Amino acid sequence: MEFDRHQNDLRVQRKANRTLGAIVALLATCQLISLGVIASVVGSERTVIVPPSIDRTFWVTRDQASREYLEEMAGFVAWLMLDVSPSTIDWKRNVLLNWVAPDQHAALKTKMDLEADRLRSNNAATSFLIQQFTADEKEQSVLITGRLRRQINGADVGEPETRAYLAQFKYTGGRVHLQTFKEIQNAQNGQVRVSAADPAAVAR
Repeated sequence: MEFDRHQNDLRVQRKANRTLGAIVALLATCQLISLGVIASVVGSERTVIVPPSIDRTFWVTRDQASREYLEEMAGFVAWLMLDVSPSTIDWKRNVLLNWVAPDQHAALKTKMDLEADRLRSNNAATSFLIQQFTADEKEQSVLITGRLRRQINGADVGEPETRAYLAQFKYTGGRVHLQTFKEIQNAQNGQVRVSAADPAAVAR
């Protein structure tokens, strides 16, 4: 009787050990899978953010923003730069400077100060009707095509003209910074490349 009881206890113990071993193996496998998933997303995580004017959501990685976000930012910058009048140029300049890359801040502020003086002295205004965006995620740039309308004392100066502008951005420090905003002559969609070090940066 004692022998049978001992054998039965031994079988129960062995079964419990096998069950415990299977559980440990399963936990180890799950741990390895978790580590693999974490390793695969380190440095490439995407964060969903929204632009100054919320129309849609987008993704950003450590150093890039999606095409949709670049287009929204390009439209926002074009509105600040090209839809201006003596009564709006000052506050639009201040808003825009919050989005400008630090190394371009002084140059753009000087340029917009001169533009403000010109608008006030001529009682002039400009408006820009955007017709097309051509975004390049690799270059983090957007070619903006539209029609520029110019007025002096409330009267149009000629017919609205088709113009193209390049906005180039840099995503760093958790936000997008404007590196370049300049007019492009004879632009062809998808064929414009301007380095952030371009000496004509922030010209228009």
